[in-house]
Amino acid sequence: MKWYEDKSLDSGVVLSSRVRLARNIKGFAFPSRLGDDKAWELVSKIKDSVINERTPLGASFEYIYMPSLSATEKLSMLENHIVSPELVKKQSPCAVLANEDNSVNILINEEDQIRIQSMCTGYNIDKAWEEADRIDNLIGESVKYAYDDTLGYLTACVTNVGTGMRASFMLHLPMLEGSGKMNRLASDVGKFGMTIRGIYGEGSKPLGSVYQISNQITLGKSEREIIENLKNITTQIIDMENALRERTLKSRRIDMEDAAYRALGTLKYCAKISSAEAMELLSRVRLGIISGIVDKNLCKTNIYNAMMSVQGGNLQSRIGHNADESERDISRAAYLKSIF
Repeated sequence: MKWYEDKSLDSGVVLSSRVRLARNIKGFAFPSRLGDDKAWELVSKIKDSVINERTPLGASFEYIYMPSLSATEKLSMLENHIVSPELVKKQSPCAVLANEDNSVNILINEEDQIRIQSMCTGYNIDKAWEEADRIDNLIGESVKYAYDDTLGYLTACVTNVGTGMRASFMLHLPMLEGSGKMNRLASDVGKFGMTIRGIYGEGSKPLGSVYQISNQITLGKSEREIIENLKNITTQIIDMENALRERTLKSRRIDMEDAAYRALGTLKYCAKISSAEAMELLSRVRLGIISGIVDKNLCKTNIYNAMMSVQGGNLQSRIGHNADESERDISRAAYLKSIF
C-alpha cells in the first residue's frame, strides 16, 4: 500500500507531513552548471551510495531514470508527490530513487544534486524528519557533502543554505478558504518565516482547498528549531479551521449537510466531470466526513487519494492512451462512480 492510500487520511486537517533535505557533493558543480557526463557520474554515484550498499534500507529503493519516462508517467509521479515540477521538466541526466510505498524519494540532479524527501500520513513531522535524517546519513557515509563550517550545507538556491531543510504540512482548509481568510493568513505566517503555497508547492495553485505550509528560513536555525516553529504555527491554523467548522456546524448544520450530500450525489452519478469540479466536490465530501455528516466508509479509498487519482496524469495512465478533454471527463466520472 502506498502512503497516500491509507484510510486514516480521512481524519483531521493535516493530510500529510514532509521533510525535504537539499544536499550537494563536494567537487561537483550544481546541476544547472553540470554537463551530461558529470551529471551521469553523479546519478551513478548517488545510486550506488543507496542501492548498492547492500543494506535492507537500500534494497527497498527502486531506481527510475526520468528522461526515459513518458510525459504521462512523469505527470503521474508529480501528482503522487514522488517528484517535483523541476525534475519533470529536465531532459539532462536525472533520476529518482523511490521506496516501496513512495514515502521516501531521493531526487537526483534536480535544482540540487540530491533532494531527500520523506512523507508521512497526518501530523507526523517528527517521523518524517527521522526517516529523512536516516537516508541523509546513509548517503553521507559514501560521499562528501558540500559543507561550510559557517554557512552549513551549500545549495543552488541561497534560501536553502544552512540546514538545507524544508519541512511542510499538507492541510485541508475548506472553512478558512470559504471564509476568505487565506490571503490574510498567508501574510501573517510570512512574518514568522513560513509560507503557504498550493497543493504542489512553489508556483502551484490550491486545489480542493488543499494547501502546503512550510518554512522559508533554513540559515541560522537548527533542524529541530525549524520543525518546532512549523508545528507551532500549524497548530494555530488547525485550531482556526476547527473552530470555524464547529461554529458553522452549530449555526448552519443543514447547509453543511446539503453541500456534502449534493457533492456526494454528483460524484456518484455524474456521467462526465472536469478536474476542477471533481476537486471542489471531493473537498466538500471530505469536510462532511470529518464533520461527522458523511460516513467515510461510503468511499472505497480516502478522499486525498481520490483527489490525486482524478488528475490528468493518473487519469491518462488508467485510460492507457492519449485522450481528449471530453474522454478524460467521462473517464474521471467513471472512476468516481467506482469508488463511491
